[in-house]
Amino acid sequence: MTYPQFARLPRRRVLQYGAGLGAVLGLSPLWAQQPPQATAPLAIAPLPLARRILPNGLELIAVPQAGYSVSVQVWYRVGGKDDPAGRSGFAHLFEHMMFKRTRYMADEQFDRMTEDVGGSNNAFTADDVTAFHSVVPANHLEPLLWAEAERMSNLQVDQANFDSEREVVKEEYRQRVLAEPYGQLFNAISSYGYQKHPYRRPVIGSMADLDAATLQDVQRFHDTYYRPDNAVLIVAGAFDPLQLDRWVDHYFGSIRQPREPVPRVDTVEPRRAADAQFKLSGANVPLPAALLIWQAPRAGSADAPALQVAQGLLSLGDSSRLNESLVYRMQIAQSAGFDAMLNADAGLLVANAIAAGSQSAQDLVEPLAHEVQRLAEEPIAPAELDKVKAQLLTTALVRRQTPLGIAEAVGQAALLRGDATAVNRELAQLQAVTVADVQRVMRREVLQGKRVTVLYESSDGDKGTPPPSEGKASGATA
Repeated sequence: MTYPQFARLPRRRVLQYGAGLGAVLGLSPLWAQQPPQATAPLAIAPLPLARRILPNGLELIAVPQAGYSVSVQVWYRVGGKDDPAGRSGFAHLFEHMMFKRTRYMADEQFDRMTEDVGGSNNAFTADDVTAFHSVVPANHLEPLLWAEAERMSNLQVDQANFDSEREVVKEEYRQRVLAEPYGQLFNAISSYGYQKHPYRRPVIGSMADLDAATLQDVQRFHDTYYRPDNAVLIVAGAFDPLQLDRWVDHYFGSIRQPREPVPRVDTVEPRRAADAQFKLSGANVPLPAALLIWQAPRAGSADAPALQVAQGLLSLGDSSRLNESLVYRMQIAQSAGFDAMLNADAGLLVANAIAAGSQSAQDLVEPLAHEVQRLAEEPIAPAELDKVKAQLLTTALVRRQTPLGIAEAVGQAALLRGDATAVNRELAQLQAVTVADVQRVMRREVLQGKRVTVLYESSDGDKGTPPPSEGKASGATA
């Protein structure tokens, strides 16, 4: 499962990274003294996207590539923001439920259809989407398409499966939020960062909401969101396009489209009117920590590439600004980072630091804020900018060397930015980011925006100050 405001909480998620592609693509090595010149951007061939919509509303995006494997992914437009009031964690719960039995498949049969032929499968839940992805040898494409259509249309949402997966999700909450020393802090980012938007409810849910859910609640949620007109089917890799169309029409075309429209979240997150500070406490916190949160635009914003570069400048690698300043030079933090968390409707910028030695959470605030503000106010060396852009570009290109990575990039463009073809523009936009772009966006969001500060320390009987209730304005809290 994926929680951008927390961490990837995998069902069996394996992240794959590569190195050395820079030499193949003509990029200077990342460790070279002279980084690639910004005046010579790398020309990148577009992905050959073919898109069509079936009569029942299912969107198909096909990306043929030479090779011997194929990735099949189904991205549903349902995430944590769509959880019913008082029932947070439903989208996350259904990520698990979709691996249970269907009318014609037994429990865990989907695993056997992928793993037993040398492939893999997994899934993740985020604020805006729930995505299921598989990779199999190309000659196993047809049965995988049947299986995805089968669990879309014939999932058995019964009491036994519901009870079983609810316990799995609750245990995941215990492990990832309650047992981790900083789990409660990172899980609370959205709760403190957003004021009105449903993003403020953590994707993983809560124990109370999971316990309160009934089978009827779960069945209603499934009927509302798990349907062809709320899904994007992405197939990338080795396949015959005409044969793929025939298979998709055969297996997905007969799935009924409900008459009721899919409900959509239309809440607009307001601009924050004042700075705010909160205290959060947890058990077994070894060292204090601090979060600084600012508002940010949505993922489809023209400023998203500049914020991606700003994130890299501040926290990508050992030589990043936050690491060099707070960890190495000042030695007040054991770790520090910065994330541009851009969702489909609105985003957040989040700086974090975990203390070193005898520092308090409050001691981290000003040094952390100063380093972020310095990015907006002081000159940025062209060589530093070029190095970070080369790192980001290389990572993106490595990702696109596999059917899995290609399909994921297409899915993110289609569902988070609202346009699948954006995948063929984003790397050129990344390379075009200038110092002026980075500083313009950081001045607007950080210098001119309002900040939420969260101080995190060991409880000692004090639970701290919770975020304001949904829909209420947040003010400063001692």
